[in-house]
Parts: sequence; C-alpha cells; structure tokens
Amino acid sequence: MLRVTNTRTLVSFDIDGTLEIGEPPGIVTIALVHVAKRLGYVVGSCSDRPISHQQEMWQRLAIVPDFTALKHRLDDVRARFPAVAYYHIGDTDTDERYATAAGFRFLRADADAHRGWSAELFTEP
Repeated sequence: MLRVTNTRTLVSFDIDGTLEIGEPPGIVTIALVHVAKRLGYVVGSCSDRPISHQQEMWQRLAIVPDFTALKHRLDDVRARFPAVAYYHIGDTDTDERYATAAGFRFLRADADAHRGWSAELFTEP
C-alpha cells in the first residue's frame, strides 16, 4: 500500500501592522511572501479586513493566495488545508490569541522576533 505523507507548511499573514503594505505598514515584505510561495507553502491572509479587501490586495500584488479569511476563522483554514505545520504571522495579542486557539504557531511581526523566525521558515535551498 502506498502511503502519502503530508509535508505542506501553511503560512497565514495578518495585513495591518504585519505586511509592509498594511495600515500601518509592518515589517514583513512582499518579497518574503514570494519566498513562501516559491517554497511551496500554502499562503494566504487572515485579517480583520473584509474578504473582498484581502482579495483585492492579493490581486494588486499579482499573487494568487491559497486562502483569504477573517482572523477569527483560522480554525476553518486549518480544517481546509491539511499540513504538517501551521503559522500565523501577526503583530497583536489578538492575532496570537486566535492563532494559538486554532492550533497555529504564532510568529510576532516585530524586528527582534522576525530575525529568528524568518531564517527558520523562509530560507531557500
């Protein structure tokens, strides 16, 4: 019997205060999102912003997200996409609360934390 092992990694990005194009701008560059896509990660956004705003943002960036969701629906994203690792990158305690409640590892979008997790998660071979 052939057994397929899931090796996908899922990365969810908050927008405001996290992505460089957010309001306010965050420290996560769009180039880093492109790295995640090249690495084969399941990539999308979970934000307080309406789904239509998130979809328009990705369209403006010419990036096809795997998902867009409201932040409090991270558990739905997890249910839709089997993966070996789930990450939510955000800048607030609210992000952290929703991420951990849904079983995601929360990565804080601040300069000190970014140095550690960006090298761990986004280093290309």
